[in-house]
Amino acid sequence: MAGLGKKVLIVYAHQEPKSFNGSLKDVAVAELGRQGCSITVSDLYAMDFEPRATRNDITGTLSNPETFSYGVEVYEAYKKAALSSDIVQEQKKVQEADLVIFQFPLYWFSVPAILKGWMDRVLCQGFAFDLPGFYDDGFLKGKSAILSLTTGGTAEMYSKTGVSGDFRYFLWPLQQVISLVRLWLWFPVSSSFSASVVRLGSAASGRHPVAGLGPERFPVLSPQSGGWSQTYSCN
Repeated sequence: MAGLGKKVLIVYAHQEPKSFNGSLKDVAVAELGRQGCSITVSDLYAMDFEPRATRNDITGTLSNPETFSYGVEVYEAYKKAALSSDIVQEQKKVQEADLVIFQFPLYWFSVPAILKGWMDRVLCQGFAFDLPGFYDDGFLKGKSAILSLTTGGTAEMYSKTGVSGDFRYFLWPLQQVISLVRLWLWFPVSSSFSASVVRLGSAASGRHPVAGLGPERFPVLSPQSGGWSQTYSCN
C-alpha cells in the first residue's frame, strides 16, 4: 500500500497531542517515514481550521447574490479559481497524496465537527467529483484512504449484539463519502479493534458500495514497537 516515494496526507482531528489519537498519528508518521514515504499532516485543531461552510469560502462574485446556495457557489468558484486559500491549500495536499489517512476519535458515532467541516469544504464538486460522474468516475480515483479512529469503548460494545450496535453500519456514511470521490478505502480501527481492509463495490452494480462485503484481515501500520494497542480504549 505504501512505500518508497509515496506521498501520504494525514488529516488529524484531535485537540491533544498526547492523546491516543496523537500517538496513533505519530506512529503512522514514523512507520511510513521508515518505509520511505513523504508525509504531510493537516492538524486541524492546531491549524484552527474553519469547519463552517459559508459565503466566506468564495472570494469572487457570487453567481446568484439574491439566493445563496453553497454547493452551487462553491462549484462555480472552483471553476473560476475563486475559493478561499485554506480550501485551496487542503485540496492541493489531497491532489498530491497517494494515500489519505483520517485520524480521529469517534464523536456521537461520527467524525468530530472539525473533520466533517473539512470534508464539506475541501471535497467540493469540481475538485473531488462532478454530476453526473461520481462513484466510479470520482476525481480522486487511484488514491487510497484509511479511516483510523478510536472508539472509547470495547469491541463487544460495537458488535451486532453490543450496546452501541454494529460498528460497520454507522461507518457507512463515511464510506459513502470516500467511495463517491472514488478513493479506495482501507480502514484500520484503533482501540480494541483489529486492522481490516474493505474493498468498495461499484455504484454501477446497483447496491450499496459495502453491501455484502466482509472485511478481510490486513495488518496495516503495525510496527514491532506495538503502535496499535488492542487494550487501550481511551480517545
